[in-house]
Amino acid sequence: MMIGYARVSTQGQGQDLDQQRAALGAAGCIRLFEEKVSGARHDRPELVKLLDHLQPGDVVTVTRLDRLARSTRDLLDIAERIREAEAGLRSLAEPWADTTMPAGRMVLTMFAGVADFERSLIVERTSAGRIAARARGVRFGPSPALSADQITHARHLIAQDKPVTEVARLLKVHRATLYRALNSLEGCPAAPLSVE
Repeated sequence: MMIGYARVSTQGQGQDLDQQRAALGAAGCIRLFEEKVSGARHDRPELVKLLDHLQPGDVVTVTRLDRLARSTRDLLDIAERIREAEAGLRSLAEPWADTTMPAGRMVLTMFAGVADFERSLIVERTSAGRIAARARGVRFGPSPALSADQITHARHLIAQDKPVTEVARLLKVHRATLYRALNSLEGCPAAPLSVE
């Protein structure tokens, strides 16, 4: 069965939806799933219904691939779901993306290889960037709740028998945060801390 999928991003694109409907009907689509939602959204209910509805031998047809997917990775993921259902994918505007034909399957396989290569390059660059940033002294993660001076002051107060709870309240942090900060500051002798 030829199954059409039509999508527009906004309510104001009704004419474009009509054009997609007409093109998919002319291409022989017997069933049509359509929605007015941004392609960037992960939760496109009609697309989910379409993918759940697929039977072996069905062919999902779109007027253009950008109606179906928001990126190459998204296209490959959707194409994989369609393949797993033993169905095909066809784009009217991009005949090279017809997975019912060997050439179309080959092109999408090449796309998958390029996407994997691109993803590995991004991971490699990100990792190299983090290593270089750490070498420059950049710290990752949230900023510490207490400065080194505040921790030193807290140690001094605790050494003078101020309760940890009172010192934490004075510094406007939770008692557990103060304990962690006191234990993590290097080079400062730790005052004996008892749980209160």
